[in-house]
Amino acid sequence: MTLVELLTVIAVLSTLLGLLVPAVQSARETANRAACQNNLRQLGLALHQFHDAHLVLPASGWTMAGPGNRRGKFVGWRALSLPYLEQANLQQQYDYGSHWWEGRNPSVGTLRLRVHECPSVAQRKEVTAAPAKPPRPAMSFPAALASSDYEAIMGVQPTVGALYAEAALSRSAMFRNSAISLTAVTDGTSHTILLVECAARPLVFRGRTPRPGLSNDQCQGWIDSESAFSLDGASHDGSLQGRGPTLTPRAINATNENEPYSFHPGGANFLFADGHATFLPDSVALEVFAALCTRAGGEAVTAGSF
Repeated sequence: MTLVELLTVIAVLSTLLGLLVPAVQSARETANRAACQNNLRQLGLALHQFHDAHLVLPASGWTMAGPGNRRGKFVGWRALSLPYLEQANLQQQYDYGSHWWEGRNPSVGTLRLRVHECPSVAQRKEVTAAPAKPPRPAMSFPAALASSDYEAIMGVQPTVGALYAEAALSRSAMFRNSAISLTAVTDGTSHTILLVECAARPLVFRGRTPRPGLSNDQCQGWIDSESAFSLDGASHDGSLQGRGPTLTPRAINATNENEPYSFHPGGANFLFADGHATFLPDSVALEVFAALCTRAGGEAVTAGSF
């Protein structure tokens, strides 16, 4: 083979490789997005089974006695879902008579649950300590807590619009100390979001840039009961949150500082109250997305608007 022929072969192979790599990456992301949706469907089934057992959905987090939390401890929806996720062994290890940060519970929280991890997340923060968040003291954990990329959306902040100044209209179906039945989702279960992607917390991302110098004390791991949030909206670069007259807000993928956020290009996956999981584009208007985050706001939302 002459040098010219060799160079020609190399050029052809380089061109083929340049075409192949994006195709492989696209196929991998398609598979990851499907796996992420499947995670949300499994979590949805667990929430519905909890509802069958208790006649209400679990609260995003309990701070008092309630369905599934007889002893009134700080416990979150993820720990309450364990019996319905084929995690009986983990359920038996978890002490529902203690707060999530007490006794053996932090050790339980170091065990990974793949159903809580989106495969598109490539970078995480190792959580071996957490700042005080009364009544929880500052903590050091026996090993890094296992992550969760999915969170209950509690509703919509009043800054998004005047409608949401009234608590009864601003809430979704899972919020702190809630006990909401599916029959109380009067906006329709197929139009009400229960769980959102909020990936990679507590490592902060703004846009697609990790910001390790910024801290987030919510979602130290799947065991954390205090990490649910309500929708604010953020500027496109994620640096500003909350809607104001000079801010053109974005509902999805601006930042994971307790806003819906994924590593899927163009949008994120969401679980609705009827159990279906779907991908919504990050171009969706904040007002439309806000309507999907309430259970009884009475907003008019059609399938074509999101």
